[in-house]
Amino acid sequence: MPSMGGSREKAAPHREQTTGHGPAAREIEERPPEERRLERAIANEVRRLRLSSRLTLADLAVRTGVSKAMLSKIENASISCSLTTVARLADAFEVPVTALFRGADTAREAVYTPAGAGARIVQRGTRVGHDYTLLGALRGSHKRMEAHLVTLTEVSEEFPLFQHPGTELLYMLEGEMVYGHGDSSYPMSPGDALQLDGEGVHGPERLVRLPIKFLSVVAYGELPPDQV
Repeated sequence: MPSMGGSREKAAPHREQTTGHGPAAREIEERPPEERRLERAIANEVRRLRLSSRLTLADLAVRTGVSKAMLSKIENASISCSLTTVARLADAFEVPVTALFRGADTAREAVYTPAGAGARIVQRGTRVGHDYTLLGALRGSHKRMEAHLVTLTEVSEEFPLFQHPGTELLYMLEGEMVYGHGDSSYPMSPGDALQLDGEGVHGPERLVRLPIKFLSVVAYGELPPDQV
């Protein structure tokens, strides 16, 4: 009799794992959908890897030693699988364990600006014929970069000089100009690029051929707390 009781005790955990009715399964079913990000990420990756490998659930069950029922629940994000199961799945697909967590990170911001839809903003050069179109910038702690399309359409004897934190990249799209940075001058034609330290005084020195268009991208790096 003692040996039979021991046999039943060993079998119980196996039944919970393969049928999905154990404590882990109940836990995931009781949690709201927004808290199942990790399970959804694993589910999406397991399904994607299985289909790209042309494997059925039965094939994957043979490779991993995990039942079809359990695999189905994993792919439907209805159960939270153990780290041992995650390791078996990674081995079966011959990928790092971390690959199965792809997409589990929190949502990231993105700014999309369709052609012609950028906001026109006023800068120091606006009064002398410089047109600035904001192409996109993240806000808050993610504001590390700001991009503008700059258009120069008027000849002027007065050129604004700029200084700002961060590093700036200029990429020439149309026209020709001479651009100054500190004590140096750079002829700029379509396809030319100039990367400069924004703390140095810079700006156009001579407009050679109008209209002039160039892309200006300023990378700020880590902003001080009072500028976030």
